[in-house]
Amino acid sequence: MFLTGNFERSLDEKLRLALPKRIRELVNSKDPLVLTVGTDNSLALFTQAAFAAFAQKLAARSPTGHDVRAFSRLLFARSHSVEIDSQGRIRLPAELAQMAGLERDIMLLGVGDHMELWNKSRWEAYLADLTPRYDELAENALGDVPAGNSSSIQLPTLTAALPSQPR
Repeated sequence: MFLTGNFERSLDEKLRLALPKRIRELVNSKDPLVLTVGTDNSLALFTQAAFAAFAQKLAARSPTGHDVRAFSRLLFARSHSVEIDSQGRIRLPAELAQMAGLERDIMLLGVGDHMELWNKSRWEAYLADLTPRYDELAENALGDVPAGNSSSIQLPTLTAALPSQPR
């Protein structure tokens, strides 16, 4: 499963978020999802399988490393299983919503193996800050691609990479 796109969404007063139909079709709505603290003041939403794969990568790191132990504690202690209800919604735990500064208007972003939930105004500021550096970021992120393989990488345009989806 490969999650892409961005979706403007609204949280209701009970902190419920309606997942877009396209996303619900990609995940098994009978299986709980895992919601946890993400990076850059966002929340990360994983399928059980994707979260297990992420946890395995973390477990492969040295458990004696201070950062590994600290990150593991912070990640797993603040991870919650969330169910998709019959109307295609998940309910965010209040402490996670508060931690990420999520208010009524949020953005749901596909980030490959997981989704991110952002405060809409924070996402817009982040996007405005980084969009002019897209080429530089691409070069830095893909700079370690072995010679000979770089021709097979096609970078999308920003409009193709970040299509806005209706509510």
